[in-house]
Amino acid sequence: MYSNDNRIVVTLDAGGTNFVFGALKGYQEIVPPLTLPSRAARLDTCINSFVQGFSSVIDRLDEPPVAISFAFPGPADYPQGIIGGYLPNFPSFRDGVALGPFLSKKFNLPVFINNDGDLYAYGEALAGTLPATNRKLREAGSNKQYRNLIGYTIGTGLGIGIVIDGHLNRGDNSCVETFCLPLKNHPGIMLEDGASIRAVQRVYGELSGTRNHGFSPKDIYDIAKGILPGDQSAAIGSFEELGTILGDAIATSATLIDGLVVIGGGISAAREFFMPALLREMRGKIKTMSGDELNRVQMKVYDLDDDSQFAAFARGDSREIEIYGSSDKIVYDPQKRIGVMTTKIGTNRAIALGAYAFALHQIDSRL
Repeated sequence: MYSNDNRIVVTLDAGGTNFVFGALKGYQEIVPPLTLPSRAARLDTCINSFVQGFSSVIDRLDEPPVAISFAFPGPADYPQGIIGGYLPNFPSFRDGVALGPFLSKKFNLPVFINNDGDLYAYGEALAGTLPATNRKLREAGSNKQYRNLIGYTIGTGLGIGIVIDGHLNRGDNSCVETFCLPLKNHPGIMLEDGASIRAVQRVYGELSGTRNHGFSPKDIYDIAKGILPGDQSAAIGSFEELGTILGDAIATSATLIDGLVVIGGGISAAREFFMPALLREMRGKIKTMSGDELNRVQMKVYDLDDDSQFAAFARGDSREIEIYGSSDKIVYDPQKRIGVMTTKIGTNRAIALGAYAFALHQIDSRL
């Protein structure tokens, strides 16, 4: 969808320090990225960065764009393009800023703003993990195809996006979130404190006995790999705990949504250390009050980054059964299954693809 579309959408990767502007046509970047400081502490300087960046990109284009589309941190009323609330990286937006309407008037274009987790999942669903997995399944001779996807981003925070049969679930209040779910084994504490950059740093400090270690997650990953000196056991343990906590959260969302799961964000690069614990948690058991035991996730969970597991995932348990009262047969696969994997196209690109596709879908829906 939209891979051969000739319409241009101007995009933005909005960080608290820098804004990175670009433009896409048919899912391809058509101008070199432009980076400007966000200057987020003051509203007037931040707005000027928006105007300067979008103006510069539009001036480089050979034809006019049809929309501006980008991700921006919430809380927000995304359908109206109003940003407001507690935004640590954008303090000047806390009282409410009608950013979308302002930009729409300034550039005489429709403007679409969404949560980064939403656009990440949308990009993976339309032009990343979902179509790629379905294509691999067909190539493997499987009739199994997937329509639903849950996307997680693990970085400074923990984001989520849900796409059901090609439709992005934005919720009735622009408030589809996962960071505020309860943290496993820590009553009253939010999930994000156990599945984020700060979680890896905190747990490394606790396990190594060096709470003021000053290591970044990349440093801790290198310690786990044996590349940097440090407490290797603590480094590995910090990612394993993240995997257990994230696996607990994904088990809940996968049970409710029943779709493929793709993980992005900076921490996803450490999959070799957190994925085994994540899968153990998802494949674990849950009990009834009477003591009976059943699977935590009712579908069989596969690691789709592993070629042998993908082969088993594609194969399933297909067999022929006879239709009652006749000699005719039908193929039956009783195995319910889902897959978990890390992003192959990269988080930033998935967000940009999601922003592009979302804008075109919204425009086409209005025709």
